[in-house]
Amino acid sequence: MPTGREVEPAELLTIREAAELLGVSVPTLRRWDAAGKFRARRHPINGYRMYARKDVLRLRARIVREARR
Repeated sequence: MPTGREVEPAELLTIREAAELLGVSVPTLRRWDAAGKFRARRHPINGYRMYARKDVLRLRARIVREARR
């Protein structure tokens, strides 16, 4: 989950990049954001959803662990 700390722009992913890494669709990430399950940061100028790479990789590891059970 996003922590609210500052993240370098190079460490941010677009919603499409995050969806590809997670193996889910872009609409799924939008639903997760709206439901508060996996919140996105918002770009300060255009309002686009952005995700910290470390948060996405952490969630992906959790998904993989759950799938192995």
